Amino acid sequence: MAALRPAGDFDRSYEQDMAVLRRPWQWAALAIGAAVALTAPLWASAYIVTTANTIFYTIIAVQGLNVLTGYTGQISLGQAAFMLVGGYTSALVTTHFGLPFPLAVLVAGLVAGLVGLLFGLPSLRVKGFYLAMATLAAQFIIPWISRHALPDLLGGTSGRIDVPVPVILGVHFSETSQYYYLSLIALVLTTLAVLNISRSRLGRALVSIRDNDLAAELLGVSLFGYKLRAFFIASFLAGIAGALKAHSQRGVGTEFGYGLEESIILLGMLVIGGLGTNLGPFLGVTAVVLLEDLAGLTGQKMAKWFPALQARFLTSFRPIFFGLVLMLFLIFESRGLAHRWQMIKAAWRLRPFAR
Repeated sequence: MAALRPAGDFDRSYEQDMAVLRRPWQWAALAIGAAVALTAPLWASAYIVTTANTIFYTIIAVQGLNVLTGYTGQISLGQAAFMLVGGYTSALVTTHFGLPFPLAVLVAGLVAGLVGLLFGLPSLRVKGFYLAMATLAAQFIIPWISRHALPDLLGGTSGRIDVPVPVILGVHFSETSQYYYLSLIALVLTTLAVLNISRSRLGRALVSIRDNDLAAELLGVSLFGYKLRAFFIASFLAGIAGALKAHSQRGVGTEFGYGLEESIILLGMLVIGGLGTNLGPFLGVTAVVLLEDLAGLTGQKMAKWFPALQARFLTSFRPIFFGLVLMLFLIFESRGLAHRWQMIKAAWRLRPFAR
């Protein structure tokens, strides 16, 4: 989405036009944010660090979904299943092959990307609702395989296996405050990669497919090739997120939240943040995670007020709250928080004439 700028505010070079940070206050905000992120484990509580760690690897998964759905316009309901593939792959290669943690995460992304290619094959013939149904198959097939295929390797009917503590250069990242930095580094790298994809020939081709696939094909864009690339990138990032989640939770399996509900929540995070925007995954994931925590605390309070309905409040209040928030965003802010942020910045630059 192009930024709104006042008349007369124009660029004089290609570097200025492609700059991500355009003003001194943006560089200052980046420096302050980096300082807070790097020092957070030193002053923040364990709850804040754990929540931030969850937000980091969830953003990576939503970034992949943004490439597929936001940029390319291909709806996917199997992102959590590809995270599961990444989690299993990282656990197996570190346990049985002794691969170091960074290499294991990379292999997990590659394997998840290849699996995503298989489920992306129907994108040549179908799109929209029908493609969503095709990707939904991944959400049933992959967990079934994890529970019934190779029981000695994948944990059998429970589908759970333990994941070792990450070790890099002899340092064991066993504490959440230590693992926090691994997730932060991975998020920085994936963010830089996605930023470059969105500004490259590949990104422009994906956006053209989203806007008008027939016109894109007439202009020489290979629909099948670029759609498969989008599926691979989305699944690759989901695999990295799944590996980070598995090592963070010291285990991987269907009981750790890789079901259809998780895929829908990831898609809802992207919608709330803003489809097709680089800022959308950050805003959407942060908003939903914090709102879900607020919903959990509210459910606990209401369970104390109504003891007879305690079990229902504890299990049902959070998904109901998420559904209401998503519905309100679709009604009142369908373009997401990123668009609202652009409007706020434009109004500030155009003051006192902004309405």
